[in-house]
Amino acid sequence: MKKILAIILWIIGVILLWLATLLYPSISLLIPFPEIYLMNTFYTVLALGIIYIIFKVIIEEAIIKRIKETKTKYSFKKVVSILYIFAFLIVLTTIWIEQPETLFVAYGVVGAGIAISLQDLFKSLAGGIIIYVNRIYSVGDRIEIKSTVGDVIDVHILYTTILEIQGWVGGDQPTGRLAVIPNSYVLTDTVYNFTKDHNFIWDEMMLPITYDSDWKEAYDKILSICKEVTINTVKEAENEIAQLEELYYMGKRNVEPNIFLKLTDNWLSFNIRYVTEVRKRRILRHTLSKKILEEIQKSENIKIASATIDIVGFPEVQLEQKS
Repeated sequence: MKKILAIILWIIGVILLWLATLLYPSISLLIPFPEIYLMNTFYTVLALGIIYIIFKVIIEEAIIKRIKETKTKYSFKKVVSILYIFAFLIVLTTIWIEQPETLFVAYGVVGAGIAISLQDLFKSLAGGIIIYVNRIYSVGDRIEIKSTVGDVIDVHILYTTILEIQGWVGGDQPTGRLAVIPNSYVLTDTVYNFTKDHNFIWDEMMLPITYDSDWKEAYDKILSICKEVTINTVKEAENEIAQLEELYYMGKRNVEPNIFLKLTDNWLSFNIRYVTEVRKRRILRHTLSKKILEEIQKSENIKIASATIDIVGFPEVQLEQKS
């Protein structure tokens, strides 16, 4: 409804300006500026209205609304909005400035001063362009930048909005806070992208087993549980990592679960390594912990160790009875 009203007002404005240009000699006393300004105003309103119809009516209504996938729809809408603004600027420059190159030279010094005073703004602008061009991350990716971890929910030309995870919440669960970070960070800091080109990471958990336990039985049972729980995850990870090896120079990576033993002063450490989907890390760890604990409780030969102190002796104590 708003778009239809805007188009009606635009048509009325174009007609009035067109009539004003035709009748200018007769109404020149009523118009306080030269005819060239009136003509430029007419061309500006006409061109901006056409741009509005192309981008906001034809493209958004006929194309964007038909896109079903939310992420694709969002990205396409962002690109269209940027092109919409650039088209406006080009039209205004073409109509109102006869020699744009002269304007650029005349305001070169002023522009340099503005660039120095607003360098953070321009850095964010440059970072936004790099993010769009190089696809460092996009909406839906899980990233870590400047010690902030979360899911990208919006990529603006100057800043990025992240739905924070971790923080004061255990595991990879959202806190509910929105972190807004300048795009300039991609120029100076490391960006960790958990979901770029693949959707899997390796995770580890440590399980302490007492030395008087049957460590071979524990090893076999825990490894069997890990393979059973991660069988589907391993297959999917193998396919995605194989595609990743075609994009980057990297050797073959083993995605099968494994257990690495480590001797400590107090217990035998079982370091369990397995592959998991990025957003299911906590769920998979919970499932593994539950099944391993159930299996250990069934066995009399396996015990989970804990930090304890063994008292091996007492000093001799003599009591004297007072008379």
